[in-house]
Amino acid sequence: MPVTPLPPSPADSEKTALAQRVTWLLDRLSRLTRELQFVDGLNPAQWEALRFLARANQYSRSPTALAEYLGATKGTVSQTLIALENKGLITRCKKTCDRRQVDLCLTDAGQAMLAKDPMLTLQRAAASMADDLGPHLVKGLARLLHDLQNRHHVLEFGVCQECSLFCIGSAQAGECGATGEAIPSPESEKICVNYKAAG
Repeated sequence: MPVTPLPPSPADSEKTALAQRVTWLLDRLSRLTRELQFVDGLNPAQWEALRFLARANQYSRSPTALAEYLGATKGTVSQTLIALENKGLITRCKKTCDRRQVDLCLTDAGQAMLAKDPMLTLQRAAASMADDLGPHLVKGLARLLHDLQNRHHVLEFGVCQECSLFCIGSAQAGECGATGEAIPSPESEKICVNYKAAG
């Protein structure tokens, strides 16, 4: 005779309902924030590129790293960068250490555009939450993102100074364990394509 499976326990049912609620809320937030980003002549991908370049360190301001971060093809990213260049929001420079490599930089106009970032609306809403709720929300979302990135083999792009490869040299600079190069303090506070989580 076939074995009848046991019904889920109340705890399992509650956990499933909570997971479904989280998924629905994240989907709604994603759709809403995407719609907010069709503004000031830019689309969501262009806004994401500007944000990335503002936060990326010296190893990560390249078309390849941007494509990895966005989960997009190099062709799609190339079109995004061309559009931003034509608007005068970014510029491409040859890296002094390797003239074959391109360093993407925000122009003054690009920095000014980010001051009007539509995602600041979400930031202000998050800042208005109760003080005891914010840290728990950040911890939960960070864990969810980390688990999904591992499951789908996506690069994490964590903050440089929190990387397992980062070595503290002095108060002014650290050292990258991957390249052996010195990393000045402002750069170590940015996200990196070479990031490796501790443990």
